[in-house]
Amino acid sequence: MPRIDDPNTPEKKSPEDWLEKASEEVAGSLKVFLGYAPGVGKTFNMLSEAVRRRKRGEDVVIGIIETHGRAGCVEMAAGIEVVPPREVEYRGTVFQEMDVEAILKRRPSVVLVDELAHTNIAGSKHEKRYEDVLELLDAKISVISAINVQHLESISPTVQSITGITVRETVPDWVLRRADEVVLVDLTPEALQTRMVRGDIYPKERVERALANFFRKGNLLALRELALKQVTSSVDRHLDAYLRRKRIGDNWAVQERVAVCIGESAASHQLMARGARLAEGTDAELYVVHVERSTTRSDERQRSLNANFRFAENLNAKVVRLPGRDVATTVADFVRQQRITQIIFGRHAVSGLRKYFYYSAIQRFLEKAPHVDVHIVTQDPD
Repeated sequence: MPRIDDPNTPEKKSPEDWLEKASEEVAGSLKVFLGYAPGVGKTFNMLSEAVRRRKRGEDVVIGIIETHGRAGCVEMAAGIEVVPPREVEYRGTVFQEMDVEAILKRRPSVVLVDELAHTNIAGSKHEKRYEDVLELLDAKISVISAINVQHLESISPTVQSITGITVRETVPDWVLRRADEVVLVDLTPEALQTRMVRGDIYPKERVERALANFFRKGNLLALRELALKQVTSSVDRHLDAYLRRKRIGDNWAVQERVAVCIGESAASHQLMARGARLAEGTDAELYVVHVERSTTRSDERQRSLNANFRFAENLNAKVVRLPGRDVATTVADFVRQQRITQIIFGRHAVSGLRKYFYYSAIQRFLEKAPHVDVHIVTQDPD
């Protein structure tokens, strides 16, 4: 929906600006309840959190809540102060939008903001509700919000391919990375379908159609897996940040991460296939690492390297290109920084001076990255 240009609208900040601001202690905290489908209980959990915080003496208000008429949500919301929404007229219809200025004036400790992916009515201060939330955080007001996994920009295309439904409202992934806490609101697909049949989610007349489309069990299983992976990634990211901040040992890792070091040779396919099997067996993230020691190479060698990268992407590996003159040192630095737990190097049948240089490089790597498990795989010659 287009916005009406307003000369008083503040300059739009980039993701980098918001993430930098988030690192400052003066910013408010952001807690996000993440679900995989409507009806799993995100709003109920938000309101439950608000009730608990009010009992502890925190100043909590509702900025915007979508109860959808559900009795439990309506009952809890009735006991919490609401900052009245703005009424905005658009094309002859009056809509209600969260009143950011009123919340800033009221200055609570915590505000509840539902439907993080919502697009504001044209003429609003910000185009998207997540931008309203970022302004509140910037003003030292903490926010509790909610979103379904399908509304994340990187995931919405996958959801469309799975469900056949186009997701029109999205939030950049970096907004969720900005969150200080991400809580999964989980419910088995069977329990969610039972709630649907009871009429707890949609009116009775919409139930049959919903169960035959978006709420099919296969769709719900896939969406639930996407949400679980997203929360796992968030937890791991926060743990890594904590370990670095506290300078806890480099050998501390929660998730298996497998790296495969490749060159331009076609024999690298063998290494990457081995790494993919290892990653699958340990439920690990897979990285394919290439050290760029030279900016110039023959067309044939460039084609071979590009083919290796394409093969890596087909294995769902994260391709990493590292500039550096010394392979051992460059890869060891990467292993420490990314907390790689297992790495694969290739080895041709070498002799003489080449054998000495190879084992010398491996020894330097082990000295600089002593906590990683090293696999040396003998490669077939090209």
